[in-house]
Amino acid sequence: MESNVKKISQMKVIPFTLKKANKFITEYHKHSKRVVGCRFCLAVEINGEIEAVAIVGRPVARLLDDGLTAEVIRLCTRQNGIKNLCSVLYSRCWKIWRLMGGNKLVTYTLETENGASLKASGFKQVSTTQLFKRGWTNRKNRIFPKTQLIKKVRWEFNTTSL
Repeated sequence: MESNVKKISQMKVIPFTLKKANKFITEYHKHSKRVVGCRFCLAVEINGEIEAVAIVGRPVARLLDDGLTAEVIRLCTRQNGIKNLCSVLYSRCWKIWRLMGGNKLVTYTLETENGASLKASGFKQVSTTQLFKRGWTNRKNRIFPKTQLIKKVRWEFNTTSL
């Protein structure tokens, strides 16, 4: 426990490249793949080690893509149980997006996840998606991850909720 407290006091959020973030996600994310593009990436460094990354990009849902809305497409940790790690990243993503002129940040969790770090960061749960039994595409022989069969919860942080 004592080493965990020491680590938290030395937590530093740094800018990160998409290439490095994708490498981290490939190694540590439970169910999602690398992403193609982004608006910006962040990482949390503790004692010289990268412990978590966040990738913020355009919203996947076309109707949300108004130029002022961004989406936390990936947030991934090494799963070391460091307290407040995800909350720090979500909060910093919102702060940076707002400084860039954005007015809404969205993200999704699986229905089976509790969203505690999102609640702690000030995000509000706004909806639950419907299941996509065929997936997002009609490409033949496409193999979909099992998470495609789980509903997703949409979370939002926007300037009207301040």
